[in-house]
Amino acid sequence: MKQPFKQKNDHAPSFTEPSQDIPVVETADLLVAGAGPAGVMAAIAAARRGVRVRLIEAQGALGGIWTVGCLPHLIEANKGGLLDELLDRLQRAGAGERETVAERPYPVDYDVETFKIVLEKMAAEAGVAVRLYTRVSAVYRDQTGRLETLVTDSKSGREAWRAGLFIDCTGDGDLAAQAGCGFDIGEPETGRCQPMSMMALLAGAVRRDQLPFSLHGGKARKEWILTQLRRGGHDPSYSQPTLFLVRDGYLIMMANHQYGYREPDAQVLTDATIAGRSENLAIVNALRRLGGPWEHLELMTQSAFIGVRESRRIHGLYRVTQDDLACGARFDDAVCRVSFCVDIHALDPARNKGIDPAGIKVKPYDIPLRALIARDAPNLMMAGRCISGDFKAHSSYRVTGDAAALGEAAGIAAASALHQGLDPGKLPFAAVKDELVRLP
Repeated sequence: MKQPFKQKNDHAPSFTEPSQDIPVVETADLLVAGAGPAGVMAAIAAARRGVRVRLIEAQGALGGIWTVGCLPHLIEANKGGLLDELLDRLQRAGAGERETVAERPYPVDYDVETFKIVLEKMAAEAGVAVRLYTRVSAVYRDQTGRLETLVTDSKSGREAWRAGLFIDCTGDGDLAAQAGCGFDIGEPETGRCQPMSMMALLAGAVRRDQLPFSLHGGKARKEWILTQLRRGGHDPSYSQPTLFLVRDGYLIMMANHQYGYREPDAQVLTDATIAGRSENLAIVNALRRLGGPWEHLELMTQSAFIGVRESRRIHGLYRVTQDDLACGARFDDAVCRVSFCVDIHALDPARNKGIDPAGIKVKPYDIPLRALIARDAPNLMMAGRCISGDFKAHSSYRVTGDAAALGEAAGIAAASALHQGLDPGKLPFAAVKDELVRLP
C-alpha cells in the first residue's frame, strides 16, 4: 500500500515513515561510534580496564583513514601509550621499513593490509565487541536528557543499541549531531571547509634511493613532484602533491583537492569521490607518460571513502582556541600535548590550491579533558577531529597521532567514570591522571 506524502514546504515533498519496533541488540557499558584512529584507541583503552565496549564502524575494517582511507601515514605519533604499542606491533609484523632518522626510531608509513590485522588483533585481545558495516542513523535520550539508545542501519536492518556512556569518534560528529548537540563547522567568516582528498596506493615505482620522494612532506620535494606532473601533461587540483614511500615499489599518494564541502552531505561526498578517483588515474597516467622511473607505475587501489579534513566540531565543556596554540596553553586536566602546525588546506581554489597562511606560530599546547566532554549531553564524549575547538585550532590537532592519543584518553576517562558511576563532566581529574600518558 502506498504511503501518503505530505508537503514539508512549498517546494519539497516529505514522506511519513510508519512506526516500527526496533530490536535492541545489546546493552553495553560503553558504545564507541567510529573505529578510526580515535575510536579504536578509545575502545581498546576502555576494554582493557574491564568495561564492556561495543565499537561500531561504518566501513569494513578498523583504522578509518589509516586503513580503508589509504593514508597509513602517522603524523604526531610521538605520544607514547597505545601509539607506542601500535608502532611496535606494526614493526614486528613487518608493516614498515625501519627509519634511519635518530629522533624517529619507527617508520611513519605502513602497509595498509597489515595495519588492519594488527588493529583487529589488539581489539580482540582487549575484548572489544566489534560491529563493522554499521552506520549511526539516530540517537534517542531518556526523560532526564541522557543518551540512552543509538539506532543503526546495516545489512541486518535497523537495530538499537544501549549503553551507559557514549563516545563519538565518527570524525564528522555524527552521533552528537543526531543527539541534537550543538556544533560549529567551517571557517567562521565564510562557512567554507577545507577541501577533501581521495587517497591512493601506487605500485611499480622505483627504489627509495632513486628519486627524491616526499617521505616527510618537504616543500622542495612537493614542488619537484608538481613539476613532474606538469611535464606529464596534468596540472593537479592540489599544488603540493605528495608521495610517501612505504617500501620499494609501494607508494601512498595525496595529490588532489576536492572543494565544496560545507556540511555533511552525501551528494557532495559522492561527486567529490568520483572526481577524485578520476583525477588520481589522470595523475598516474601523466607520470607514466614520462617513462624512465615512472614507466611501470600502477594505480593499485583507492580509498573506500574520500578523506574529509574538516566537518562538525562538537560543543564541549571547553573550546580549544587559536589563542591556546599561540601561547602554548597548559591545563590541569591536560590529556594530549600537540605541536603540529596550523595546516589549513586552501579554502578557495581561485586564490590558492595549496596551503593557506594561518598567521599563527604554534607553541606546543595542551588539550584538556573538558574539550572531549559534550556540553549538551551529560554521558557523551568525543575524540578525534570532532572535539570542541575553533577553526584554526582544529587545523592543528586534527592529525591522526593526536586523534589516537585523544581516543586513548577518552577511553581511560570513560572507564573511570563508569566504574565510579559518574558522568564524565563530574569525574575528578585525579581519578584518571595517573593512568594517562605522561606529557613532556
